[in-house]
Amino acid sequence: MIWRHLRNTGLGCLAAAALLAGGMAQAQQKVVFATNWKAQGSHGGFYQAVADGTYKRYGLDVEIMQGGPQANPRPLMLTGKIDLMIPIGTIGMMDANKSKQPTILVGAFMQKDPTALMAHAGEYKNFADLRNAKTMYVAKASQFSFWQWMKARHGFSDEQYRPYNYAMAPFLADKKSVQQAYATAEPLYLAKDGVKTDVFLLADNGWEAYANLIEARRDMVEKNPELIQKFIDASAIGWYNYLYGDRKGAYALIRRDNPEMTDDKLDQEVAKLQELGMIDAGDALTKGIGALNLVRLNRYVDDMVKAGVFKPGDVDMKTLATDRFVNKGVGLDVRARLVKK
Repeated sequence: MIWRHLRNTGLGCLAAAALLAGGMAQAQQKVVFATNWKAQGSHGGFYQAVADGTYKRYGLDVEIMQGGPQANPRPLMLTGKIDLMIPIGTIGMMDANKSKQPTILVGAFMQKDPTALMAHAGEYKNFADLRNAKTMYVAKASQFSFWQWMKARHGFSDEQYRPYNYAMAPFLADKKSVQQAYATAEPLYLAKDGVKTDVFLLADNGWEAYANLIEARRDMVEKNPELIQKFIDASAIGWYNYLYGDRKGAYALIRRDNPEMTDDKLDQEVAKLQELGMIDAGDALTKGIGALNLVRLNRYVDDMVKAGVFKPGDVDMKTLATDRFVNKGVGLDVRARLVKK
């Protein structure tokens, strides 16, 4: 009756908005969200949604728990101490699915995986030419993921492989060597020191993995889908505001969590994200940031089986991912407004 009366008055819309805003302010749902590494520009849209109040407007009180070399949020998520998390790549989520962990992918905030191969400038003509490199520094974990795919799909050899221990000194000492890199990290850091590199993105050579995936417990999808929907929608808007609007608030929160970052580093990373089409590209252009294509994901799973990373039947597509929370175009209006400016 109150709602009907308000609707029939000239102040109906304003009063309704006030009631909704007040209700949201009083009923903020706590969400603990774990990232996959230390706070950086690649997490910026999530920090933006905290900084500019987007999560709060959606009724969420989001705590971002940054990752790092010693962090292992998965056990905390399985016990309910973390609500949502970014897994260590698509392969990491596939491993979790293989071991029957009760989680599922609900969104993808990077349409391209930033994983790349980095060479000294001018040493190799293209990605295929990297097969002539005698030394390739690749992390141990990657030896059993994209390295297997590189061998099966592109003809690389184990004779080239050397373990990458996250120190760039060996790469710097050998001009002919090639190193695994994150396109938005190591090449930018080296450039700041005057070292020029060529970067070959795996995604530009058939690697269809997503990145910045959002993983949730399946019981949460079943019992509290509204919370997941709010988080996905608010995060998409946060990313549009971060990419095309004022990022200062997000930068401050990132620096608070990770003092190694500077505004200059973050500016360079955002520029690289945009240049390479990591986030607002592909399906995201028409379906909104966070878009997830299950056909593409299934194709990637098949590629990993062909490469020998997984055996047939290891990964169950029915429980690996759902697109019920994405592909709705949320935030496209925000993008249109910001890009016009």
